[in-house]
Amino acid sequence: MNKILLIEDNKDVRENTAEILSLSNFEVHTAENGKVGVDKAKRVMPDLIICDIMMPELDGYGVLHILGRNPETAKIPFIFLTAKVNKEDIRKGMNMGADDYLTKPFSDVELMDAVEVRLKKAEILKREYSKNISGVQEFFTDAQEYKELKDLSAEKDLKTYNKKDIVFREGSYPVGIYYLNKGKVKTFMTNDDAKDYITGLYKQGEFFGYSTILENKPYTESARTLEESDLCLIPKEEFFNLLYTNKDVAKKFISMLSNNLLEIEERLIDLAYNSVRKRVAQSLVLLKERYEKENQEDYFNISISREDLANIVGTSKESVIRTLSDFKEEELVEIKGSNIKIVNWEKLDRMKN
Repeated sequence: MNKILLIEDNKDVRENTAEILSLSNFEVHTAENGKVGVDKAKRVMPDLIICDIMMPELDGYGVLHILGRNPETAKIPFIFLTAKVNKEDIRKGMNMGADDYLTKPFSDVELMDAVEVRLKKAEILKREYSKNISGVQEFFTDAQEYKELKDLSAEKDLKTYNKKDIVFREGSYPVGIYYLNKGKVKTFMTNDDAKDYITGLYKQGEFFGYSTILENKPYTESARTLEESDLCLIPKEEFFNLLYTNKDVAKKFISMLSNNLLEIEERLIDLAYNSVRKRVAQSLVLLKERYEKENQEDYFNISISREDLANIVGTSKESVIRTLSDFKEEELVEIKGSNIKIVNWEKLDRMKN
């Protein structure tokens, strides 16, 4: 049951609004002024805050400012209640981080529509903080904004890349983000010894190439197709326009950048401290998590060159071949050419931890 904190100094409005929310199966907490509201928000940690602007003790702007400075409460969706319709007041609240406005008097339908929309978007935004590569695309597959992003690519021409074609190179400047309509793409960094380290794996329906676009800096990685792929380029001007006009997309985009850095950092730590055997297991699990939905069989099957697998693991191709041979003898995998079939997923998954 979602928890809602209602901060309203008018007793009649507070009680009537709380009753409507309670009848809609929300757990409702109320506060008669801003100071009490801030205290309750920190103790209750609601899923949504509905707050009047004009209140004694502490007004709604003050409540939003204080909660916005606390990392634990800053991400709670915030709806203002106001008797004013002044554009300057609305702009002030939105600039401070408010998610929506309800103008008094409001109907039951208007109230519930605003609450349900904010809770739905909040649920989507909660998933953005998962620290794994698959989490980067969760928003695009679940949120309405995914449709808007996908629409950006709807009228763009697709370009077909052959297997192992370069999409962009480290050091070049980004001109947009890429949408993968068909195929598979890897992103990778190259060290001074010309050794590659794979930083990301992408599949049909995903976006990539956005890591440095905000700072207008050169790519810090390169991208290459793993198989024949159809891509379209969405110019950065069009993408920026979407970011500037849709706060939820902007929040997600910023979080994706953070998640990518955390994922790369964790993998670099694994590279420094984990054994080759453990890293090969981790890499096979990573591949399964990225591509298992494309496999219709009861087992997971992936075709990948030993060189690409070595670039994910961060070791030599010879070490990967030896480790895969060990896994085959232990009946963890079956190998035929470049094809790897995971036959004991549970044991392999335990091995990576």
